[in-house]
Amino acid sequence: MDPLQALQAAYSVPADSKEQAELLANLRENLEIHSNYIPVLCSSLIRGVSGAQDSLLKRWTLDLLHYGISRANLPIEKRTELASQSLDVLAGILHDPNPATVKTAIQCFGTIYPLLFRFLCTNRTLRNMWDTLSACKSRILEMVWSPTATSGIKLAALKFMQRVILVQTRGVSDPRLQKPNDPNLSFCPGDHPFIPVVQLEAEGQKLMEGVITIFYTMPIPDMMAAVVNSWSSLAKQRPSQAHMIISALASWTPGAIYNFPASTVKSVEKAVRILLMHFSRTPQLSATYAHQINDALAQQAARMEQAVVNERNRKAAAAAEASRKRSINALNDEAGEAKRQKTDHPSTSISGVLANFDFTVLPHTLVTDLIVANLQVLTEQSLAAAVNTYKQANGLTPTPSTALRMPSVSAETQIKSVPPPVEKSAVKMEPVDPLQMDIDDEEIDYEPDELNDELSRNQGLPPDLPEGVELIDVDEALRFADFKLPPPREVSESERRALVRSSMSRIWDTSSDLTPTGEAMSTSHQLVQSAPSQDLWMLLLVRMITRLTPPTEDGDVQNEEDKTNSMEVDTISRQERIRQTLFDYIMTDFPARERLAIIWMNEEWYNDKLRSARNPDWHQNYPIWVQKIVTVYEPLIDAKDRTFARFLLDIPLVPEDVLFMLRDLCVEPDRMQVGFTTLREFVTQRVPLRYQAMKILLDLTTHQEKVTRGAAIITVKRWVPDVQPMGDMVRNFALRLLRRLQKRPIDEAQTDGQANGGGDSDDAMEDGEMPQEEVVQTEFLPEQVELPAQRAQILQHVELIFALCVKHPEFLDEIFDAYSQMDVTVQGAIQDLITALVRSLGPSHGKLQSLMRNFPAGAESLALRILTIFTENGRPSPPLVTLVKQLMSERELDARFLIPIIAEMDKADIVRHLPRIVSMLNNTPETKQLVKSVFESIVTTPPQTFGSVTSNLPRVRQSELLTPAELMVLLHESEKEIGLKSAIEAIGICFSMTDVFRSEILAVVMQQIVDEPVLPVLFLRTVIQAVTTYKSLVGFVSTTLLSRLITKKIWTNPPLWEGFIRCAKTIAPASFGALLQLPKDPLRELVDKQPGLKAGLREFVLKKAGNKARQAGFLDLFGDDRSQTESPAPQPQPQPLPQTQPLPTPAPTA
Repeated sequence: MDPLQALQAAYSVPADSKEQAELLANLRENLEIHSNYIPVLCSSLIRGVSGAQDSLLKRWTLDLLHYGISRANLPIEKRTELASQSLDVLAGILHDPNPATVKTAIQCFGTIYPLLFRFLCTNRTLRNMWDTLSACKSRILEMVWSPTATSGIKLAALKFMQRVILVQTRGVSDPRLQKPNDPNLSFCPGDHPFIPVVQLEAEGQKLMEGVITIFYTMPIPDMMAAVVNSWSSLAKQRPSQAHMIISALASWTPGAIYNFPASTVKSVEKAVRILLMHFSRTPQLSATYAHQINDALAQQAARMEQAVVNERNRKAAAAAEASRKRSINALNDEAGEAKRQKTDHPSTSISGVLANFDFTVLPHTLVTDLIVANLQVLTEQSLAAAVNTYKQANGLTPTPSTALRMPSVSAETQIKSVPPPVEKSAVKMEPVDPLQMDIDDEEIDYEPDELNDELSRNQGLPPDLPEGVELIDVDEALRFADFKLPPPREVSESERRALVRSSMSRIWDTSSDLTPTGEAMSTSHQLVQSAPSQDLWMLLLVRMITRLTPPTEDGDVQNEEDKTNSMEVDTISRQERIRQTLFDYIMTDFPARERLAIIWMNEEWYNDKLRSARNPDWHQNYPIWVQKIVTVYEPLIDAKDRTFARFLLDIPLVPEDVLFMLRDLCVEPDRMQVGFTTLREFVTQRVPLRYQAMKILLDLTTHQEKVTRGAAIITVKRWVPDVQPMGDMVRNFALRLLRRLQKRPIDEAQTDGQANGGGDSDDAMEDGEMPQEEVVQTEFLPEQVELPAQRAQILQHVELIFALCVKHPEFLDEIFDAYSQMDVTVQGAIQDLITALVRSLGPSHGKLQSLMRNFPAGAESLALRILTIFTENGRPSPPLVTLVKQLMSERELDARFLIPIIAEMDKADIVRHLPRIVSMLNNTPETKQLVKSVFESIVTTPPQTFGSVTSNLPRVRQSELLTPAELMVLLHESEKEIGLKSAIEAIGICFSMTDVFRSEILAVVMQQIVDEPVLPVLFLRTVIQAVTTYKSLVGFVSTTLLSRLITKKIWTNPPLWEGFIRCAKTIAPASFGALLQLPKDPLRELVDKQPGLKAGLREFVLKKAGNKARQAGFLDLFGDDRSQTESPAPQPQPQPLPQTQPLPTPAPTA
């Protein structure tokens, strides 16, 4: 779909019609898929929105703009551009008469304000945009407290206020940790021309106080809930505000909404409670505010319980009042009816009215309360009289025989004969839960004869029986003569199953399908005395299955042994089928019936324990059914499952196979959260399983997969160092992993021990070897570290201790101590892997600075790597420069330590330390690149190239840099300290920097060096290289330099004389004029060593007019062979100097 054509089609149909709505809806769906068209359409459509009447197209455009700025998958730059283009239009819409349009504009500003604030922090010229944005902010904030604004506008304005608070408070101060999507005052420099940082920060704090005021005082539950919902992200992104938020939540009471319905108050209370629970589970908040949060939760729970009681009492009082009014109205109606009839009958009594009243219309709770209230005001005598009256009225008068046993007496006599009440404080009668009684251990002694005798002794006869009354022997009359119970009916196996299923179904139905409540699911296994009613039903059902035992006879047990064994087998088989039925029922909906499964497994474990104590050969049922439940439910577990962890935490014993299964879950990316959460709970809550679970977690910190290894490290590092003993376990494991990387020449030690005839193994250990018991081994690591070391394998060993170093840098000491005893390839991997850790700590970290100052011997390369990391992306700090200079003066360190800081030294220090750096050259590309980078950082660019691109690092004082000529002269003067080979290589590097060492610079260098009293050995070599690279220097060398060398009697220095001869041959015939200045003997030696120059010199002498005698002398020196004179002189070919290293390839002539 072409968006422009679709939009044109929407314009062509009638406005606000159904066809236009459908076309715009289809276009919106297409734009959500292809969001790159949104900025183009919005930028053109938004201009038509300003001042337009309310229409479908206007609403659609604003919604599209809101989507594009807030939720579309667009780059932040595109969203910022769209926000800046629509700012003025949205500012005008804030005054629109349509509340829905204003609400959409406010929602747009919730995203526009952070985007433009971030943009304006780096743009110092758009003051008008900031003024418009500030005016819109003020207008929206006024709507929060406006009495005329609608609730929708107020909620949108409140959310905008929350975004303003996020922007106008400070986030993370470290620029490396700042997120582009979280703009805040830390983004804005303090000297910004039109953004007042201090005033905005004060305003943000004031707005935060205003939000808390709204939460406490505004009687609008929706706004209160909106405030609570926004505080979760605010507390996490702005930890400085967490104290104020938690204090506000802790001291809040629903006083502002006291007159609202109980359900509304409960909704706000629930929002507050959910937020407090969320804070309690957030590590960075719970560590600081755990006590305050727990106290607030306890107070709120008591407040909510009291609210429930008050609501119940209110409903009861309202119902009682309604009943009273209905009763009075009924009495008045009947009294009026009787008066109108003018009868002689007395007025109807209250009892008559109540007798005709329909109590079924009242709530059952009210009826119960009324009965209890009336019983409390009745005396015992009145109640007894009422009961007797009711019995007589309904024909329930006692029989004569009974009356003889209980002679009637007057009320007064009854009152007098009632004995005073006896206090029974010593014995407190409480209801006994029959399920609590152990059926197997306790027996009830029931002896009817003894019980009857005791009752007859305790129950006295009436003293004044009337005459003629005979006592009847009730025991004799009710005694059975030789009564025997009939034999039980034989029940088939199918009937047995049907009876069991029927019983189980009745229990399930009675207990509401045994679905546990939320509170029951969240709590652990409770004691039977405090168990809820559903738990009692579950317990009854489970004990019917687990406590069933085969019947036994008291006598003839040995004679009927086969029959008993058969009954036991049948009973056990029947029990297994019942267990299977229960198992199938639980597994059809395990999350809902998890509580039943827990009770069942606890009873199975306890039953196995009892049976095993009596019969060592008892068949254990608990491990079988636990394994079945785990095996069946394990494939159904997803990443958000919490049921499985609760089940394993609440059963009494976890088999070892289950722990292995949890380990396998930790390896699966989709379900690792379940495995790690369960193992973590085992470590913290189940002490017997702590070691096994901890071992699995620690082993997983060495897993080959980065995701699994990272999740395991995150799980265990939270216990270091405060949570014990887990903290020490993690620490020791990390150190033992590190020791695996140290050199352990066990084989050599054993060989030495055998050669010495045995002996103490400790004496055979060399430096760096660890005792065998201190070396850790996991299934994910090889038995020994393979050399040369592989980066991935080394990372398995050190990632845990690196993660611990972030918050506990004392582990860095262990890393440095172990580093010196590692193989070179392992050290190289450590240098590479430690980069991220060092960058996160930063150059100002106190522990790193201390280690850099006092690192142990053998850890120089690691210290150098840390120094390089500190300086690879910026200039070293002055303290770091001072530290390295101090180290170089106190310790014999590699010259590489000077490379990162030499650009920050003054000129004297550069001249003093540069030879050490140059001496590192060994004809390898790495050292050449290092030295070249040093030259580029300490040498100024010649004036001819001023303004061109240079790689020099910025410096405070340009005068502290070396000029190119000074560097070249320094290399020649320090050739002995540097070494001839390294000096030659360094000079070659200078010649490769053609933008710095140009021909005029080299001329200055040669002029300065030739004036020195002692010439460097490499001087003539440099001259040859200069004239080879820049042909323009030939004239200077032939006319000036060679003549100066002749005056210095260059022939007296054999190495320099050899270089002079080669230089003269290289620039011939330009050098012939200077050569004729030589004395005869040096000149004769020169032409003898370079005979190819004779013909050229002879021809030069013949063409030159001058003293004939002198000319004849030169011809005699060069020979006067006419044939040679007439033949053209051969062109001299340059020959290489005798050196250990060839000259670099000449660069193109400048």
